[in-house]
Amino acid sequence: MKKIFFFGFVLCLLFSCQQQEKPIISFYYWKTIFRLSPKEKNCLDENQVKRLYIRYFDIDLNPNTKQPYPRTPIRFENKTDNFEIIPVIYIKNSVMIDTQLNILDLAKKTNDFIQQINSKTNIHIQEIQIDCDWTLASKDNYLRFIEVFKKVSNKKLSATIRLHQIKYFKKTKIPNVDHGVLMYYNMGKIAPDSLNSIYDRNIAKRYLSSLKNYPLPINIALPIYSWSIHIRDGRIIRLINKTDSKKIKSNSSFVLTNNNWFICKKSTFLEGIFYKENDQLKIEEVTNQDLLEMAKDLKENTDQNPKEIIFYDLDGFNLKNYEKEIFEKVTDCF
Repeated sequence: MKKIFFFGFVLCLLFSCQQQEKPIISFYYWKTIFRLSPKEKNCLDENQVKRLYIRYFDIDLNPNTKQPYPRTPIRFENKTDNFEIIPVIYIKNSVMIDTQLNILDLAKKTNDFIQQINSKTNIHIQEIQIDCDWTLASKDNYLRFIEVFKKVSNKKLSATIRLHQIKYFKKTKIPNVDHGVLMYYNMGKIAPDSLNSIYDRNIAKRYLSSLKNYPLPINIALPIYSWSIHIRDGRIIRLINKTDSKKIKSNSSFVLTNNNWFICKKSTFLEGIFYKENDQLKIEEVTNQDLLEMAKDLKENTDQNPKEIIFYDLDGFNLKNYEKEIFEKVTDCF
């Protein structure tokens, strides 16, 4: 009886370990030219990354013809032999809202263009990811596109999922894909207020409890980017990607007034942008601690352990803001 109990205990322990298998680390690559810097290569090597999600092109509406067209396609300057490549196609919601949309034609042309890029660079793929923030107005077209594209491409298909699509999935519906990727960022509106539009824990908590009810298997995408919001007279002038807060802090024309808020005390140019006296800069970023907090909250609120954590996005500018071990630490939380 004791032997039976012992072996039963060991089997339960092994089964438990298998159930809690650690997610792998992957990255999104969101540039128009695939060319890895030494810093980016080191990050991939150090984290034993084998899979890259590369934005192949956007699909937008041509302003003249009002027809969908591929915009800013990727160009490969480096080989991708060491990685499994998953093309990501970003489709603007305006494309899917069009009531006259020829879905079969769009699916075929999208697949053909992916094949052209792969053929030119000798890339062989097993999966394609569709990225679209569909709404109730575009839902029917989007869901039909997924169905048709899956048949046309004959590939494994994944789709990005937003928090509101998790909570209200009975209204927004679930795309017929093999799995989803929860984009755990861009949680609020870009606004001249005190909230961080990239990540706000209070906003996230409104949706987290819904994760356990979502029937589609999901992996997780976490943010490693930052930007600044240029504000004048209480109104947003522009959104500036990859703002170096150290340069702003060292510039005598800017004064830190609050956490991540600066005011321009003297009109000046900085990196090609004109700042008028009394303009404000609100810097929004995600810290190492934020990433660990996200991972722990997600772990506590989901029954299904993600197989993969995808960080958005692989870029030397982004990487310099994080400790080398952060990606490993995040996956350890699961």
